[in-house]
Amino acid sequence: MEIYLAGFNVDREVLEELKKSSPSRDDVTPETLSASYARISRDPRPVNELRSIARAEVEKARRSNRNIIFKMGHHSVAEHAVFNFDILGVSRLAIEEIEKFRLCSYTEKSQRYISLENDFIVPTEIKKSGKQNIFEDTIREQNSLYHKLYQKLKPYFFEKYKDLAKNPKKHSLLEGWAKEDARYVVSLATTGQLGMTLNARNLEFMIRRLASKKLAELKQFNRKIYDLAKKTAPSIILFTKAHDFDSRTYSELKKAAQTFGKSSPRKEKKLVHLLHFTPNADEKLIASLLHSTSPLSYKECLRKSKKISSKDKKEFVKKAFQYMEFYDAALREFEYIDLHFELTVSASCFAQLKRHRLSTLTVQNYNPTLGVTMPPSIKEINAQQEFMEIMDKTNDVYSLLKDRTEKGAEYILTNAHRRRVLFKVNARELYHISRLREDSSAQWDIRNVAGEMVRLAKEVMPLTCLLIGGKDSYPQIYKQVFGKIPGMKPPT
Repeated sequence: MEIYLAGFNVDREVLEELKKSSPSRDDVTPETLSASYARISRDPRPVNELRSIARAEVEKARRSNRNIIFKMGHHSVAEHAVFNFDILGVSRLAIEEIEKFRLCSYTEKSQRYISLENDFIVPTEIKKSGKQNIFEDTIREQNSLYHKLYQKLKPYFFEKYKDLAKNPKKHSLLEGWAKEDARYVVSLATTGQLGMTLNARNLEFMIRRLASKKLAELKQFNRKIYDLAKKTAPSIILFTKAHDFDSRTYSELKKAAQTFGKSSPRKEKKLVHLLHFTPNADEKLIASLLHSTSPLSYKECLRKSKKISSKDKKEFVKKAFQYMEFYDAALREFEYIDLHFELTVSASCFAQLKRHRLSTLTVQNYNPTLGVTMPPSIKEINAQQEFMEIMDKTNDVYSLLKDRTEKGAEYILTNAHRRRVLFKVNARELYHISRLREDSSAQWDIRNVAGEMVRLAKEVMPLTCLLIGGKDSYPQIYKQVFGKIPGMKPPT
């Protein structure tokens, strides 16, 4: 066996410094890796030798990439080239679109841990609407209330959690709770920053999909990442133009939907609905586990799972959990069990929900008629009137902007405003969501949503959800099922 480290991400500034102290060269590009790996299937030479050839013949490697990707349709070779982007000064609204892409990695500036200043964008659409002044004045009022609420919430949390306040190391935690509740009044125009890592295939897909977006901010973002990537690796960023499927499909669906009659969305008290789930989920989970551990067909496994007693069913499912720790994913067989939810969530909650990109998640636009989410702490410091006054003013300005511009009115809405989300998860992903979002360290808004999702899931598939719960409660959940706490230590 021979294994070589072919490459790894290096900070671009390091590369620039190295280039200054060495002769000019063309092979400082990820294209050579894509080209050499593409040749593996048809060239008998060792792959490390193919890499050496590609580095020596960069233009030939680029022609090879274009031929393999464009003419032969093997886009997977572009996945060997990886890019990192620093993204600064983009709005929260735009970040939601950027982070829709599943197979990319993002780390975002958190409004929960960092004090916000007064940074926001004024979108091109708002400038053209003639309502820039009222837009800016409203956001400044929102931001002013954010600072005012933070100053009230900070002593409130220190007083409420006196034991934590005694420990200076916990002060940042208490301050964070104040920040995360105050942020509900700030707008989706507030700027953020993130680090983004993705391979060339997904970058090309992002560029092509964003080319169809109508928001000027997204168009500007798209031009910038395209120019940077094309300069570095021209042979693997090829299909980037907008096309009708991306540009027209949803707008045509929207027009067709309007022929069915108009209806106004109603504010609902119930924010989490379980719409659909795999029937007889527990039996089908057992059948899937039997299928993986026996030579029987799935039909035979399902027939057997229906016949065994309730006690034996539980004991069998427990076998799938007995060596599990809180950091372990449920077995892959849990992916055969599905649940469909409709959620009505705040923008603050959605900012965390959207991270679960391997689930199926589609959304409606933010809509003031769905109401707003007010943090309980706002009521406890008697600031609910100020909170609702700024929400009412925001809604009025939103209506004004919506009348003046086709796109862009949503920028004025706040983290408290809601949207509807259609959310399909399999049971394995629901375990992951629960571990992360039901934990006591999770933000209260998404913790409430995750807790209600899990409660509904337990009602219809109790065995499948036998060990579901947050990280902090996992030892107790395990003890209830097995009569002892889990004994394995986490990896170091």
